[in-house]
Amino acid sequence: MTHKSLISLFAILLSCLLSSAQDAKVKVAKKWTTEKVEFHKITGDSLEIILEDYQRNMELDSLWRSQLINQSYSKRMEMLIKDSLESSEVIKELPTELLKERLATLNAKTPFNIEYNESLESVISYFLKREKEGTERLMGLSKFYFPMFEATLDKYDVPLEMKYLALVESALNPRAKSRAGATGLWQFMYSTGKMYDLDVSSYVDERMDPVASTEAAAQYLKRLYLMFNDWDLALAAYNSGPGNVSKAIRRSGGETNYWKLRRYLPRETAGYVPSFQAMLYMYEYAEEHGFKPERPKTTYYGTDTIRVKKMITLDQIAEVTQTKKEFIEFLNPSYKLGIVPFEDDKSYYIRLPYAKSGLFVANEDKIYGYAEEQLAKAEDSLPKYYKAEEKINYYVKSGDFLGRIASKFGVRISQIRSWNNLRSNSLNIGQRLVIYPRNTTAIGETKSSSEKSNTEASSSTDSKIYKVKPGDSLWIISKKYPNLSVEDLKSLNQLKGNTIKPGMTLKVSKG
Repeated sequence: MTHKSLISLFAILLSCLLSSAQDAKVKVAKKWTTEKVEFHKITGDSLEIILEDYQRNMELDSLWRSQLINQSYSKRMEMLIKDSLESSEVIKELPTELLKERLATLNAKTPFNIEYNESLESVISYFLKREKEGTERLMGLSKFYFPMFEATLDKYDVPLEMKYLALVESALNPRAKSRAGATGLWQFMYSTGKMYDLDVSSYVDERMDPVASTEAAAQYLKRLYLMFNDWDLALAAYNSGPGNVSKAIRRSGGETNYWKLRRYLPRETAGYVPSFQAMLYMYEYAEEHGFKPERPKTTYYGTDTIRVKKMITLDQIAEVTQTKKEFIEFLNPSYKLGIVPFEDDKSYYIRLPYAKSGLFVANEDKIYGYAEEQLAKAEDSLPKYYKAEEKINYYVKSGDFLGRIASKFGVRISQIRSWNNLRSNSLNIGQRLVIYPRNTTAIGETKSSSEKSNTEASSSTDSKIYKVKPGDSLWIISKKYPNLSVEDLKSLNQLKGNTIKPGMTLKVSKG
C-alpha cells in the first residue's frame, strides 16, 4: 500500500469515527472559546482512546528527544574531524585484525573505498570508548529520520549509506549552525542552499526543513558524484567544495583515490571521510558492540504535511490540536520565530501527526478564523517579514568599516565591494552601500532604523529645521527629504563647505 493510500485510509477511518459519534456515547474532550470563535473537539469513545494513547506516546517522545538532541556531541564530533590525522595516537578498543576483517566486508558491500588505516581505527575506537552513550542516543534519534533519508536518497540513486553523513554534519540537529554559517541537518551554506531552492527569510530557514534540505542534499551529492565519478570524492567535495578536491587531484599528479589524495586536502576534509566511515562502521556493527538505542514511539512517516492557507503560529497550532508545543516545534524546525507566514506565490507547510492533521483539516476554517483574530491583536508586536536576498541601502556610520558591515549582514567584504564598485576598502561617513544581506535580523534592524529616520525627518520637515546628530553628513540629511540636494542645503544655510557638527540647526525647506 502506498504512503498516500495509507493517508486516505486514515482520513476515512477518522471521518467514520467522527460521524458515528452522534450515535455512540459522546464526550466533549475540550471546549475553548474566543470572543468570536467557538471550537468544539468532540470524539467518540474509540477515537478518544486512540488519541489519548497517541498523546502519551508524544509525551514520552518529548522526553526522549530532549535527551537525544545534544549540542555538545555535535561540537565534539567537529573537533574530532579536525584532529583525526595519522599523527593521532591510536586508541585500541577492538583487535586490529578483527577491525580489518569487518572493514573489508564493508568495502565489498558499499560503493565507498573503505581501507584500514590507523586514522580510521583511532576514530572508531574513540567513539566506542568515549562516546558510546552519546552515539547510542544518536542511533535512537536516527530511527526517526532515517526512513525519510533513505527514501529521498533512493529517489536520486544515491547510496543509502549517505544517510550517515547527516550524523557527521549535524548530529541530527535540524537547527544546528556552524561558526561559518552552515545550517541544518545537512549543513548548507546560504549560497549552496539557494542553488537548490532553500529559501531564507526573517521567519523561515528552509535549510532547517528536514524534507526540503534532504531533497537538496541528495541532488547536490548526485551532482558531485557525476563530477568526480567517485563517492568518497563526492563526500570530500561536499565538505570543502569541488574546487579543493580538483586542486588536490592536480597536486597529487592525478590521483583519484581519497586516501592518496588526503594529505593534499584541507585539514578538516582530511578528517571528514574517516569520521563518516567510522559512523558507517558503528551502525553496521552496532549489535556486535552492544549498542542498545531506544526506539522512538513515532517515525517521520507517522506524520503528514498540510499546506498553510493563512498566517498562523506554532503556539496556535499546538493549542487547537491539543499537542505539546515542543513536539510541534520539533516537527517544524524551519520556522525560526514560531510563525508560519503566508505568501500568494509561495507555499508553506506544517507537519503534524496523522491523528492531529485530520482534526486540523476538518476544522480548518474555524482554526484560521481564530488565528487571524489573535494575530490581529498582536500585529504591532510581530516581527516584519523580510527575504534574505532583499536589497537594502545601508548608510555608513561613524566607526564603520567593511569588515564590521560584512559581519553584520552575513556577507563577504568582496561582495560588498563588487555590489558597489568599490576599488578599495575606504569608506566615508554617510556613504550609501547597496547590500544583499544574509542575516535577516540585520535587515529588520536596518529597516526599522530607516523608518525611524524617515519619521524624524518628516517631523523636522514640519518645522523646516533639522538638528544635526552625531554621524550626520549633508548627504545623509539630504536623503531624508524629497527634492533636497546637498547643494540646496549649503545654499539654504550659507555653508561654504561640507563640514557640519552635531547640535547645529539647518534649514531643510526652500519655502
